[in-house]
Amino acid sequence: MESSSCHGDTRRSRGRSGGGGGSTSGQAVFTADWSHQFHSRCVSDSGSAPNGRPPSSARWRELPSLRTTNPSPRQPPPPVPLAGPASQPFFRPMEPRVFDDDDPVDRTPRAMREDQHRGAGAAEASGGGAVALATHCEYSALARDASADDFAVLVHARAPGIAGAGEAAAPRAPLDLVTVLDVSGSMVGTKLALLKQAMGFVIDNLGPRDRLCVVSFSSGACRLMRLARMSDAGKALARRAVESLMAGGGTNIGEALRRAAKVIDERMHRNAVASVVLLSDGQDTYTVPRRGGYGARDSNYDALVPPSFAFDGDGRRSAPVHTFGFGTDHDAAAMHTIAEATGGTFSFIEDEAAIQDAFAQCIGGLLSVAVQELRVDIACVHPGVRVRAIKSGSYASHVDADGRTASIDVGELYADEERRLLLFLHVPRARAADDATRLVRAACAYRDTATGRGKSVAGEDAVVLRPWGAVTAGRSVEVERERVRAEATDGISAARAAAERGAHAEAVEILRSRQRSVARSAAARAGDSACLALSRELREMRARVADRQRYELSGRAYVLAGLSSHAQQRATSRQMVSGGGAETLGGGWTAEERSVALATAGATTSYMTPAMLDMLDRSRRSRELLQRRQQPTQERRRTF
Repeated sequence: MESSSCHGDTRRSRGRSGGGGGSTSGQAVFTADWSHQFHSRCVSDSGSAPNGRPPSSARWRELPSLRTTNPSPRQPPPPVPLAGPASQPFFRPMEPRVFDDDDPVDRTPRAMREDQHRGAGAAEASGGGAVALATHCEYSALARDASADDFAVLVHARAPGIAGAGEAAAPRAPLDLVTVLDVSGSMVGTKLALLKQAMGFVIDNLGPRDRLCVVSFSSGACRLMRLARMSDAGKALARRAVESLMAGGGTNIGEALRRAAKVIDERMHRNAVASVVLLSDGQDTYTVPRRGGYGARDSNYDALVPPSFAFDGDGRRSAPVHTFGFGTDHDAAAMHTIAEATGGTFSFIEDEAAIQDAFAQCIGGLLSVAVQELRVDIACVHPGVRVRAIKSGSYASHVDADGRTASIDVGELYADEERRLLLFLHVPRARAADDATRLVRAACAYRDTATGRGKSVAGEDAVVLRPWGAVTAGRSVEVERERVRAEATDGISAARAAAERGAHAEAVEILRSRQRSVARSAAARAGDSACLALSRELREMRARVADRQRYELSGRAYVLAGLSSHAQQRATSRQMVSGGGAETLGGGWTAEERSVALATAGATTSYMTPAMLDMLDRSRRSRELLQRRQQPTQERRRTF
């Protein structure tokens, strides 16, 4: 065993009793398993060591919290998993009592060149860089002597986009990311190697203002590194942490999320955007024990969610947890519940080789958050108009008792991301002198993530014409598309409920009926790409809920990932082994978007943003480069 210690002068503390470190020249001295001793300044940063090496690969017997002079209570070291051939030793100090050792955030504003200042000024003068609001009426006209109780109006909100070629690049908000990675026994071998490769891609694509923390879990959970800025040194630390991952043990998702919540809650500094990524290929048997019977699991999956992560739907959240079910043996219901409870998304990675693409799509969005705490307000303009109902998916909505005002808490938007919110109104008959009825006025308030400033936007009134006699105006394609999608989402939810109780034929028929409705819509007949993608999705679901075996193997996960996507109107990944329907998406895609969609068949491409597509393209190119580098080695092996 190689001997290692501090390069400074240390003296063994005599008379030390079992729980504390000694002291030399005012510095605490801590003792590792092999009795080597180190100053507190030498162990406060596991990445700082001569020649880039940690002072010792042993665990620390004594490491009080550096926040206080009082020693922390002694804790048993985490279980040591079996080492795999790809693992490398990593310096893992015993976790401090309080996770307040995160790196300071970089609050230095990025300097802009003179031409960038001019570009920014032009954008401000033209109203660019703000959320765009628009309204669409179901019909452009309603007879003057007619009334309606469910007249649909679509409110469309779109976040500001990423600067194009020749435009000033807008600063983005830095990210605090906690990755929670399953290293239970079932991850041994290829799965773990693919996970390490995917994490390497994530590390490479984080910027120096972003911060990353890595938590691994099996029977217990361990914080492998503090929340560290992704400078060159921080990235080196993160890579060592990832390479040290070893598979073994059970699956304790509850403890893993509690550790992630501790990182988020106790950090001393905070970036504007925070998120957690949870990947698991198994089922928690510690917090939510298995029960017998078909589809019978303890329904209290909420016990897996730490209280500070619970999302109350008011547009504010601690940190959404984006969950990834890896392979076909994970507990999709648990992963979906965690995502739903925290405002995150659930993705299904059936094709294990596509894990990097799934991560890429997710961080492409997280690295482009443009809007936070978005609230859309609705006010009726005409005195006789009332809001009857709102279709807003997972976003909390409120209608006042008199129906005259309403609001929807949307929360966070990625750059270029859209939300479509359906209002159903009571519209009264018009007076003889009225040629049009002003229905509702939409406005929104939010926080600009890059600047931290509050903004508000007023939209135009939704107006319907009121002619005499019969009206032959066609239905708005925008409104019809959203109405069909909302009805299809309701159908998916009903089919899932039927499949859970074993009524698979009923589930198939529900999905078939919804697919027919989509196909009959004018939008689908006109070749609308979103409707065609939805039809393909419903067809895939029908196949996966047709019987118990297919539903248990992959149908539940595929359906829940779809529900997660449609409830939030956000892309989730469904990387399928036998997928490949991207060629049926129809028109409306650029050549680059189609190539990425084909490379990642199974993703919910209808909600893709340019930043997600760009990160997916980077992932594809990095994998191709890695394959080219590995080919000579593989060919040499085949010759022997």
